[in-house]
Amino acid sequence: MPLAAARPAGLVDHAIDQLRLSITSGEWPVGTRIPTEPGLAAALGVGRNTVREAVRALAHSGILEVRRGDGTYVRATSEISGALSRMCGSRLREVLQVRRCLEVEGARLAAAARTEDDVVELRELLNCRDDQHGAADFSRADADLHFAVVRASHNTVLIELYRGLTEAVADSVAITSTMDPHVDHTDLIEAIAAQDADRAGREAGGFLDALIGELPEKADLNSHEFRRG
Repeated sequence: MPLAAARPAGLVDHAIDQLRLSITSGEWPVGTRIPTEPGLAAALGVGRNTVREAVRALAHSGILEVRRGDGTYVRATSEISGALSRMCGSRLREVLQVRRCLEVEGARLAAAARTEDDVVELRELLNCRDDQHGAADFSRADADLHFAVVRASHNTVLIELYRGLTEAVADSVAITSTMDPHVDHTDLIEAIAAQDADRAGREAGGFLDALIGELPEKADLNSHEFRRG
């Protein structure tokens, strides 16, 4: 996706919007080093000072990370995600505890608010998840399923809060799936389909309670302790 040239007014705001679009569209995934300052200035049709201010603003919000002598990297996909990343750091237990709060209520609300289209999507994502054999593909499919459950709640605030945890959720799934890779979410999806809020909440929280109980006290998202050898 080519960066659009800036308008005469609002140069910094325009640059921020264009950089954010490249991140949210997936063109620059989390962990990617973005183009250099001269390259961005040329693509946007602005001066380097404008680019520098835009990068500084996105770094302050936690979306970008400036590494002196190395470059600027994408740290998160949104301000919410960046803020949560700073608050949670790499503490796996705390990420799972926050996931439990959001996912249990998300499942309960989904059972009450889900549409037939939601049920079809959830079952398709469950089948896709269960068909994966590679660790990376399974983790991605599992994270997609959990997010779809929250989306089925149709609670926009809860959805945006959970969206802010996207990177942390994906990392936690990648690690914990090596601890217990055979968690069956069929009952969770069927409880939502049956509009049984209590059962959906129990299913959503039960496996996370088990994972939290198995964690070493200092487990973190950067640990290689749980990764497949």
